Amino acid sequence: MINKYKSLSLALLLAGGLVVGGCNSTRKADLHYENFDYTLAIEEYKEAFASKDPNLQGAQRLADSYRLTGRTKEAEEWYAKVVAMPEADPINIYYFAEALRSNGKYFEAKTQYQNYAMKVPAQAAMANAKAQASDAALKLLEEPASAVVVNETAINSGNADFSPTVYENGIIFASDRGGPKSNDKDVDAGTYGWTGRPYLQMFYAERNQDSTWQLPTMASESLNSLYHDGPAVLDSSNSTIYFTRTHMVEMKNKNVNVDPTSWVKKPMTNDYVNRLEIFSATRSDSGGTATWSAPKAFPYNKVSEYSVGHPALSPDGKTLYFVSDKPGGQGETDIYYTELQPDGNWGQPVNAGNVINTVGKEMFPSFDRAGNFYFASDTHPGFGGLDVFRSKGSRTSWTKPENLKAPVNSPKDDFGMAFMQNAKNEPVGYLSSNRDSNNGTDDIYSFKLLSNAVLLVTTLERVALPSKRTTTQPLPDVRLRLAIKGSTDSTEAFSDPNGEYKYGVMKGNTYELVGDKFGFLKQSATVSIDTTSLSDTTRVTLIFDKSKANVAIALENIYYDLDKWNIRPDAALELDKLVRILQDNPSIKIELGSHTDAREGLGYNQLLSERRAQSAVEYLVSKGIPRNRLSWKGYGETRLRNGCADGVECTEEQHQMNRRTEFKIK
Repeated sequence: MINKYKSLSLALLLAGGLVVGGCNSTRKADLHYENFDYTLAIEEYKEAFASKDPNLQGAQRLADSYRLTGRTKEAEEWYAKVVAMPEADPINIYYFAEALRSNGKYFEAKTQYQNYAMKVPAQAAMANAKAQASDAALKLLEEPASAVVVNETAINSGNADFSPTVYENGIIFASDRGGPKSNDKDVDAGTYGWTGRPYLQMFYAERNQDSTWQLPTMASESLNSLYHDGPAVLDSSNSTIYFTRTHMVEMKNKNVNVDPTSWVKKPMTNDYVNRLEIFSATRSDSGGTATWSAPKAFPYNKVSEYSVGHPALSPDGKTLYFVSDKPGGQGETDIYYTELQPDGNWGQPVNAGNVINTVGKEMFPSFDRAGNFYFASDTHPGFGGLDVFRSKGSRTSWTKPENLKAPVNSPKDDFGMAFMQNAKNEPVGYLSSNRDSNNGTDDIYSFKLLSNAVLLVTTLERVALPSKRTTTQPLPDVRLRLAIKGSTDSTEAFSDPNGEYKYGVMKGNTYELVGDKFGFLKQSATVSIDTTSLSDTTRVTLIFDKSKANVAIALENIYYDLDKWNIRPDAALELDKLVRILQDNPSIKIELGSHTDAREGLGYNQLLSERRAQSAVEYLVSKGIPRNRLSWKGYGETRLRNGCADGVECTEEQHQMNRRTEFKIK
């Protein structure tokens, strides 16, 4: 279930109980409920119902209070009582289904979604989609674990802590823990009746070199107001911050519902509605101290009509993504984007499209360094509540969103992703979740993704045949080391008797693969795991040559134009492989030899082969190979691989066998 701090949705989420008769013992509870003080309302309703059975209004309001504070276990219990009452509004069936799904009871949830679809045909499409998502969740549970997830207890407070974003050597995150500001002035923010805790503020936690955390402190006073602030995002230089802030406006239409998911406590009168806005501030450094400018309003805030929040920046900083419930979207809350214009202003917002957005809620967008896009949704097929999804693309062009599976996702709310490098230079993700909470509060978790794809490595030995052609055969027991590009840590394995090994890898990552075996030249490859491929398997083959001196090793596909010796683009690709061999085996020196066929004179062919061999050497030098590791020689037509000598009629393919470039280890 989506609690107060995670929603930008419209007032239809507000409990709308049927009044079937007053009850004097619940008057105080009703007052708290109508004032959105749900935590206090829960205690009063529980006390009232301890001595007598609840009526429909009281039962529904207690169920709603549990739902709106994220206490899904109690919400399930009380919605079960409400839907058993004949006069209950059908919306309670939907809320009952949501609670069941959020508690991992997918079979029961599917039944209730289908019941709701039959009773409210206008909502059948949405309800049936949720029923199908319940089936999908059961299949997702059969998948192997996608990550190792750890609660970051050094950061978390016991209150709500969520939506980290990377800043300098740590993270900025939103929390309602309360406490002094960074300048030691007390925060006079009071208590937020909806949750019974302080208002949200932004905090900073610095990470030590050993990846432990220092005690979080409140962020700059200029960034935090007396009401709710956060979540936020910073540009790559940490010089500009964009963050969410709540604004309270007077209602023009006194009959509209007050948004129950706003972040400011509603006054006793029904004259105000609360909306979210985006603000930005710029940092200046003076005397070694960072200060932030006065916050500047995002030009497309429009608190009189809708909310705007949850900012995210593309890796290049030129596109700002955000969430809004503005009219005309795909669903309850959609993700939008705006592009930076040449004059430094943000362009007109555009909906990110129906690949990302659904009829439900899409929220909390973010990016990793590789440009992968992450967001939370309660409608794309998942486990329940908010799940985190990943997609590749930009603006309105996206790949199909991919559920990050368990344990990154859970039946509870999972959202607010951020990525940074740990002390070992490995990528570590952070997310927010209320999966372990008894009172609906969120914690920040770290995770390391395991795999969602397969890298199939094949190791082969190149073998010369009696016909002087070459073939390959499986080479077992090759030591393989795989590391994410830029990381110093690697995973080591050995190829099996068939010369194969399967690595679990992550889509979107680039890996460095190195293979070595005694008696053979070391081989390596750079492998990018495609995010758009329909296959979950990427294949790479390493071909090994024995490291024997003065044994010719042919380079395949080194072709030259007739009577030419310059390196063609297709030949350059093959010579690049030799560059990699020389880089992987820095102790060897080689002789590069070039051969021709027999269709010209001996002298001409000798000169042509020498020029071709020298040209290949110059190419290797241009790629950074020291010249003292290289020598060259032209052999002309003196070492034909077959019988295609002068006067012998041969096919073009047979002549090509003789036009070759080889290298020998010297």
